[in-house]
Amino acid sequence: MQSTSISFSPSISNPTSLSPSHVMYRYGSVNFFKTHPKLKYCSINFSSSKLNGTGSWVSVPSREPDGALSVRATSVVETTGEATKPVGETLYLGLLFALWYIFNIYFNIYNKQVLKAFHYPVTMTLVQLVVGTALIIFMWTFNLYKRPKINGAQLAAIFPLAVVHTLGNLFTNMSLGKVSVSFTHTIKALEPFFSVVLSAMFLGEFPTVWVISSLVPIVGGVGLASLTEVSFNWAGFWSAMASNLANQSRNVLSKKIMVKKEDSLDNINLYSIITIMSLILVAPFAFFMEGIKFTPAYLESAGLNVNQIYTRTLLASLCFHAYQQISYMILEKVSPVTHSVGNCVKRVVVIVSSVLFFSTPVSPINAIGTGVALAGVFLYSRVKGIKPKPKTA
Repeated sequence: MQSTSISFSPSISNPTSLSPSHVMYRYGSVNFFKTHPKLKYCSINFSSSKLNGTGSWVSVPSREPDGALSVRATSVVETTGEATKPVGETLYLGLLFALWYIFNIYFNIYNKQVLKAFHYPVTMTLVQLVVGTALIIFMWTFNLYKRPKINGAQLAAIFPLAVVHTLGNLFTNMSLGKVSVSFTHTIKALEPFFSVVLSAMFLGEFPTVWVISSLVPIVGGVGLASLTEVSFNWAGFWSAMASNLANQSRNVLSKKIMVKKEDSLDNINLYSIITIMSLILVAPFAFFMEGIKFTPAYLESAGLNVNQIYTRTLLASLCFHAYQQISYMILEKVSPVTHSVGNCVKRVVVIVSSVLFFSTPVSPINAIGTGVALAGVFLYSRVKGIKPKPKTA
């Protein structure tokens, strides 16, 4: 967290006539330096990951027992509703987290229902991107969200992110079509392992001993859960592993390839552009691999309920786009560590809800393995920000 340091030295000709000095603050430290023989130092330090609203530190002269003049800082909050704003923002953030979890749960449920009957994951990925692109164009057209101004250089920088984003979604759908939702998300708990390895290989960011320690229960828990998974098959397992590799490659690329953001290109618009580019990438691949299989005629010939497939596919696509957008909205409001912890809790919620909804058989050893892996993910999210102490000469 960056900090801002503000210092000032009031010009005082007569210390008894000191007038209040106002300093607008954001976060950091405020130092009052001695400008008069009888004026003592006063230092106020405060920190926060995010401070919102406006306020001021006001210096108030006071007399100490020895008669010397000191400066005491008091916090002044404007009477324009600032006292209730943090509560409102906290409630709003809580609502975002709740919606993030709910949309993710329903995406996995509807998506799994469709993929169990309609065994074409590439086509499903294409349909989800089509729905997402349609929503994005609708928002831009009716000014529900400001359309970004983007140049060719930015598109070239974003293109690699779109490629791995496409692969990540595609491999996730392939895994969900082969194994249970709970097992797919248990394997995806290995994302921190891939993040550490790729960061070390391509960014030169080597993990601390705390991070390495947190990976042990993750790898061990996933291995234990895999050995006892009823729905286990290698296609579903390796698809989920490939999804981990693609998703964490996206995170590494976003650090390695600096995308120059203009004022109109925030996180949500960046995701929107990636979605549109992913649609362009996956469309020819879907037609080449699976052909045109989402027509009413084909679904009827396969003995499927057309209305049911279309309805659940639409709901899954809407939930997919909604939870992705909300995830970016949350990331703009909280620190990456908080977002990572929230994502860990989200995975627990999705696993539990899918097990209950689909009545997935879970053995005691399987449950222990899943729990150990998720506990490792939570531990990783807490310790990855710990920096090693600098070596002193």
